[in-house]
This record gives sequence, structure tokens and C-alpha cells, in this order.
Amino acid sequence: MARPVKSRRVCGLPPVDSFGPVGREAEEWVELTLEEYETIRLIDLLDCTQEECASQMGVARTTVQAVYNSARRKLAACLVYGRQLRIRGGNYTVCPEAGSCCGKSCRKGRCRNRRCENISGGDNHEDCSNIRE
Repeated sequence: MARPVKSRRVCGLPPVDSFGPVGREAEEWVELTLEEYETIRLIDLLDCTQEECASQMGVARTTVQAVYNSARRKLAACLVYGRQLRIRGGNYTVCPEAGSCCGKSCRKGRCRNRRCENISGGDNHEDCSNIRE
């Protein structure tokens, strides 16, 4: 019997959920899940390590690695083949603080679910590189 899939914590829903080629309608589209979007946001935009990303999302580092690799392949397909990208679906839970801090200031350490509240100067984090277990 397979182990049940653990939901991944994301800081919030993306402000824009579809992208495509300019000037023409894309014939095919690629679906990026919310957890794939979150790994791209954390690793590529906020410069987190896979371990830090895993800690924030509440999953194992190997899970983050697999999700991240899948996201990169999908993004590459969109760029190379001119496909439309849609962000939706997946197995995730949105951070309960998403309306008040995540998405804008989670990276500054104000989110209780971010696991960095034990670090001195919790409001001074510039990125998620200060996350510790």
C-alpha cells in the first residue's frame, strides 16, 4: 500500500495564474502546481537552499528536489515550445497567516509557520537563508 501524499505548505496563491506567448494564442498549455510554483519562488527568487525550502514547506528535502526538478522541466517546455503556463492544483495548504504576512513579509520572519521565530532579530530577515530547524 502506497504512503499517502503529504500536503505542502505554500505562503500564498500567486497574483497571476497564467502566462503565455505574446502576440499569438498558445496551442498547448502546461500546468504548474502550486507546490511547484512555491519551490521556484523560494529557491530561485528568494535564494533558499532546498533544505530551507523543505523546512518552510513542511516536507523532506528529497520531495522538494523532485518538485523543483518537475517545475524546471515545465518552465523550460513553456519557454522552448511557446506554450502557455497555468498555475493551479496540487496537494497544498495555504499558510494560515497568508492574508496578513506571508507573500509580502514571510521572508522577513513574521510568519509563525516559517519556523524562524526562534532566531534573534526575527523581524530583520532579508531572505529565508536564516531558517533553522
